[in-house]
Amino acid sequence: MKNKIFKISIAASLFIGTGLMNVACNTENLEDVKNLGAFDTNNFFRNEQECFFALVGTYDPLRKYAGGFENMVTFFNAGSDDFYAGGGSSTDGAGIQGLSNYQLNPNTMPVSYWRDYYQGISRANVLIEKIPAANMSDSIKRRFTAESKTLRALYYFELVRMFGNIPLILKEIKANDDYYNIPQAPKAAVYSQIESDLLAAIPDLPMTVTGDQKGRLTQGAAKALLGKVYLFDNKKAEAAAQLADVNGTPGGTSQYGYKLVNDFASLWVTDNKFTSESIIEVMHTNKGNSDWSFWGQGTDEGNSICIMISPRGYSKKTADAPDVVAGWAFNPITSDLYNFMLGDPRLNATILDVKTLKQQGKADYSPAYMDNGYFLNKYIPTKDEVTTLPGAAELNYRQNYIYLRLADSYLMEAEALNGTGSRAQALLDAVRARVGLASVPVSLQAVKDERRRELAGEGHRWFDLVRWGEAPAKLGSRGFVAGKNEIVPIPYTELTGTILKQNPGY
Repeated sequence: MKNKIFKISIAASLFIGTGLMNVACNTENLEDVKNLGAFDTNNFFRNEQECFFALVGTYDPLRKYAGGFENMVTFFNAGSDDFYAGGGSSTDGAGIQGLSNYQLNPNTMPVSYWRDYYQGISRANVLIEKIPAANMSDSIKRRFTAESKTLRALYYFELVRMFGNIPLILKEIKANDDYYNIPQAPKAAVYSQIESDLLAAIPDLPMTVTGDQKGRLTQGAAKALLGKVYLFDNKKAEAAAQLADVNGTPGGTSQYGYKLVNDFASLWVTDNKFTSESIIEVMHTNKGNSDWSFWGQGTDEGNSICIMISPRGYSKKTADAPDVVAGWAFNPITSDLYNFMLGDPRLNATILDVKTLKQQGKADYSPAYMDNGYFLNKYIPTKDEVTTLPGAAELNYRQNYIYLRLADSYLMEAEALNGTGSRAQALLDAVRARVGLASVPVSLQAVKDERRRELAGEGHRWFDLVRWGEAPAKLGSRGFVAGKNEIVPIPYTELTGTILKQNPGY
């Protein structure tokens, strides 16, 4: 029985999961792998409504960034030089601890990072295939297809930068297909497909969206994502061109309506959703009534970063102390980041200094694993944000996660310009001027430093260090090994019974 469970793992990742069904691998009496493909796609995708339902299901894996215990942000924060894993102890979450101390192996690597994105890709593949025959207008067909291709590109982007060489699958996988013998594609081929999908999608996406359309992808979102992909693919000229189109005049309003908000701290106000700075924003809500029985399984809708990064045992002692909800103390901030941000106007919006609050008698807390007394303030929940709806309060925080925002896009363009020239200077100046900082001479190092301060805790730092080739120097004391830890191991369950090859060093 055990071998059957292992063998259906890749099938569970690749079979359709359109939001109408979820495939689980923990059923004790599961005897026939073919049953996983029992959903007949020929009886769905017949009209606009059915295709829209499937499209919503294709958006669902975006919640991987902030949803569930195995969310992208806290996981990759923990591997960077800005955070530790934290939590209750050194054994609290084998995956997040393993990335933080670079002891991660194929058995402790959480399978969900592979499986969730491949399910999103599967949903996109099926939808792209079925849309042409659906009964709906050609314009809606083009938009749905463009959204599906953009989502497929994003999910492949996350997989390729996490795992390196991965299977490249662009069609529906059915029950009678040989899904055990799908080869890995070179990174270059995956990047080529990502870029092709985005270039094809951009013309058919709307320039902007309003009202209940907010959260859906636009031309600006796909262009910004393409610019980011080009940057990771070391195509700097192409990256700069795409990002310049998104950014417009630094400090002004771009053709897509993007503009830096005036108050940096307002970006982290829970109900301040879809600001002018937001390019790709993932929605979270307490209305899904998320509960422990299905937390992290793709149907929960709360932001899990909030409870995870809040200090343990927190209590306010004076009226002027923040009214923070006690949490689980993951991602404690390193002294290195705290010292790096001293004197920066973004410090207080980024870091909650509970150590000082305790010393002043304003609050108390219970120091947890690798505690420094510094916590990520951008996502810390306050008591007014605790849900009164059904479900576990810890799992139903409604703060959205902004995957890509304009300041990030400015700094990526400045980096793509190699930190030189008047355009790069203007982009850097705009980010600094928003928080009242004077201009500094632009350079690649100045851009990197600005990214660290501006985007701290948003899940980007680890990938930045790897992209710049600086991870061995910055993370060597943690155990980072060059030539190995730039990517993570493929989970063991995804290898068993397949032709997939494990990443070097694991």
